[in-house]
Order: sequence, then C-alpha cells, then structure tokens
Amino acid sequence: MTNALDFVLACDVMMEFGGSIRPAMYLANELVERGYNVGMMSPNMSDGVERSLRKRGVDPLNFHARLITRKSSLSLMWFEAWAREAFLRLNSRRISNDCSVVNFSQVIATPSLVWYLQGPPSLALRDMEKEFSSSYRIAYNLLRPLIECVDARLVTDMGHSSALIVANSKFCASMYSQFGIHVQEVIYPPINCDVFSPSTSNPSSTYALTYFGKETRFSVLKAIADRGVRIKAFGSKSPYIHKEVINHPNIEFLGKISTDELVDTYSNALFTLFPFTHEPFGYVPLESMACGTPVLTYNMQGPREYVVDGYTGWLAKNDEESILNALELWAEGYPPRMRKNCIDAASKFDKKFYIEKWMKVLDGF
Repeated sequence: MTNALDFVLACDVMMEFGGSIRPAMYLANELVERGYNVGMMSPNMSDGVERSLRKRGVDPLNFHARLITRKSSLSLMWFEAWAREAFLRLNSRRISNDCSVVNFSQVIATPSLVWYLQGPPSLALRDMEKEFSSSYRIAYNLLRPLIECVDARLVTDMGHSSALIVANSKFCASMYSQFGIHVQEVIYPPINCDVFSPSTSNPSSTYALTYFGKETRFSVLKAIADRGVRIKAFGSKSPYIHKEVINHPNIEFLGKISTDELVDTYSNALFTLFPFTHEPFGYVPLESMACGTPVLTYNMQGPREYVVDGYTGWLAKNDEESILNALELWAEGYPPRMRKNCIDAASKFDKKFYIEKWMKVLDGF
C-alpha cells in the first residue's frame, strides 16, 4: 500500500461495477474529480475492472485471491471471499495500516474511517433458504450454526475498528443492531437519473418485468405466470433459477442485457414484479421507478422505504396478496399518473444527493 493515496475504498469481489460495488464506484469517481488520489482494493478483480479503474484515474489494488469458485457464479465467489476473511482473515492480511480506508465490503476487516453496511450474509442466507434447491438447503442447514457464529464475530470486529458506521437503509441498520452495531447515519445507494429515465412516452405495457437473482422468490413468479401473466426477466444465468421457471411458456428470459436495453425494457413494462426473499435495499424497484414504471413488491425490508403503496407501486403483505395484485394489474391496469409519481420519487435517490451526503461525512474527518 502506498502513502500517495488519499483514500482507499475497500470492496467485495469486483468482476463488474453493479450491485454492492456501485456505491463505492460513484464515490471513487467523485473523489478523483475533486483531485484526490484514490485506490480501490478487492480480494479479486477481473482484468476488465482493473483496466476500467485505471482509465477513471483510480488505482486498482487487487489481492489476486485464489478463489476456487472464480469460474462459477459471482454469488459463490463472494461467499468464498467472505469465508476466507470470516475464518482466517486472509483478505485483511494484505493491508497495511497507513491508509485512510472507506470500507464498502463485508469481506475485508480493516480499520476504517467509515464502514458502509450493505447486509450481513448470515441473515441473508436465513431468509433465502426457503428458495434454495434441496442440495443447497441441506448444505446450508449443516453449516448454519458455524456460519452465524463466524459472521457475528466478523461483524463485531469490523464495527469496533470503524470510526463511523453508515447503513444503506434503515432496515439494513436494524439487522446490524442485532450484532450490537450502532449505525450513526443512513445513506441510500444511488442511481443515475440521467441514465435511468423513460425511453418512451408511449410504453407498450404488454408484459410485467422481473429480475432473476439469488434473492428472487421464484415460486411466486411461477404462480403468476401460471395464471396467464406474460413476464420478461433479466439477470445473469445462475444455479438459483428453477428450470420450471426459466422454461415457462409465459416467461421470457432475456439474460444479461445492456444498460440501454434495460432502460427500454423497464420503460415499456406494465409494471415490475419484485418478489424477494431478502433485500436490504434493492436497485431494481428504484431503477424501474426512475423509468416511469411502478413496482409490485412486499411491504418489508429495504423496498418498503421507497416504494409507496398506491402511489409508486403496491406493497403486498404476503405471497398470496402479491399474486392476486399481479393478476388484477394485468387485467385492469392502473392510473397513468402513477408513472409520473414514480419518476418524481426516484429522482430523490439520484447520485448527486448521494455524493452530497458522502462529502459531508468525509469532511468530518
């Protein structure tokens, strides 16, 4: 590590810039623009990420961890990186103590100016278990006591070594409070409203949109598709996608699509379905709203903090209500003004407000 760096942002595995990496990347870009020397460190980065960081004026600090899951899904890579740190502190051993770290990760336990909480894995796995395949469920239940024990120890250590603790949602803050971690501030993750905005003033509204990921409640999507709702889904192909869902005649799986395609797909959807098992914040509902499309999700966890029932979407109490709401929306639609409501509400989460809050935090040091 070099003293020439003003800030080092610690991140999870960096194969791309989405998900948990996005908040760190927006802050890194802003710090570079303000003339700071910035580095980003990670247990493992793709070659493409390293090249992109250099072009942006950010020094990539790649630990080159030898992850046996590197050719598998990003989720398994993340879990392996977490396990390396939780059990053996293999990631943080690569760090000297002479740099100002802003920690966006759950896999690098290092003294930090600020630790930005995005969710403890033990609580995520507890919620996600109900959608696991039988083999994953068996393995998880065998390992659960050990996972929860080492995660609690890791979270406690990271909390004690951080000068300030910030969460990405109120729900996220409440999860860490179970470990005795006191959150001083909430800064919601950002979206770029210059990018995520309606691509058309006359949406086709011929399908409902959804996202396929490890947190998706696939059983609900299948039940909705079984009743005749046409669904388009995007996301990376992974072992979490059930065969009866991906091969369903009423579900069109688009796979991983470009940002321009995603914006257009959001904009033309009748509504976005977001049935999840666990979600500390959730980009998908917010991106959909920014493109003018309301969201059907649950009245819990992160999404309930920005999806307003009857105004920018619908908050279901449970799976059954979510299915019934989807069928009603497919048959009857909703007032056109909801699309404008969505755009107005999402604008409050634009990256400029996120950056303003972060600079106030860093100015305090």
